[in-house]
Amino acid sequence: MKTKFKETTRLALVALVVMLSVTLTQAQPGGQKGGQQGPPPLPTDEQIEKMVTDLSAELDLSETQEKQVSKLYFAHFEEVEAVTGNSNSRPDREVMDQMKKDFETDVKSVLTKDQQKQYESYMKKQDSQKRGQGKPRQ
Repeated sequence: MKTKFKETTRLALVALVVMLSVTLTQAQPGGQKGGQQGPPPLPTDEQIEKMVTDLSAELDLSETQEKQVSKLYFAHFEEVEAVTGNSNSRPDREVMDQMKKDFETDVKSVLTKDQQKQYESYMKKQDSQKRGQGKPRQ
């Protein structure tokens, strides 16, 4: 009887160790891959069109403004694609930040003063959603 108890105890202990190992491995962020690798994927043409449509609805853009903004969005993402290429390495952060700043300046140049204020607010909201519940970038 003692032998059976020892064997059962040993088996339960081994099962517990295995379960803890699996749980700890699964709890690590990014699993074995270490999180996101490389730059985020570029939006498709359909996604860019949706971005422009959403922005147009938010800012009440005229038809002319919407066409101009659409051209700017497509040109911007073509430029980003040229800089990032097909590699998995991230481009220089300063270069990407400057591209974004230039892009936003170009978009604002198409907008009225009121729309510019709305655009800034809209972009802040979009950035906070991308970062997840408004956590600041580090």
